[in-house]
Amino acid sequence: MVKAVRHTGIVVSNLEKALHFYRDLLGLKIVKDADESGDYIDNMLSLKKVRVRTIKMADDDGNLIELLYFQSHSCEAKKDRHFYEIGVSHVAFTVEDIDATYRKLKEEGVFFNAAPQYSPDGYAKVTFCKDPDDSLVELVEVLK
Repeated sequence: MVKAVRHTGIVVSNLEKALHFYRDLLGLKIVKDADESGDYIDNMLSLKKVRVRTIKMADDDGNLIELLYFQSHSCEAKKDRHFYEIGVSHVAFTVEDIDATYRKLKEEGVFFNAAPQYSPDGYAKVTFCKDPDDSLVELVEVLK
């Protein structure tokens, strides 16, 4: 039934900080930027009077994430998320050089759980960090 994963949606509290992280630091490209409101989005989200800015961002292979910045509805970002909590736990990105990426993000003040580690099977080097809203982001370098 499913033909492909279309995108992953990430609700953000501060669009400029989110764009700095996902676009400027991770290198994703904006492919669509839209302000949405009206009956369609109200019905899709089961809310009233929705105003949301959606920014679709792609990697070099065309894989998408969608940043959602709600102007009409707000909620405090949950701090100190745990990997074992029910629901979507994280988004993962493949990077070219995890050590260089780690250093660059650390210099920008990005929080990491640990420095990059080799997976037990030696297939990849992996680390987890947090975006500006404490959403968990996995970074993976596949080793040759």
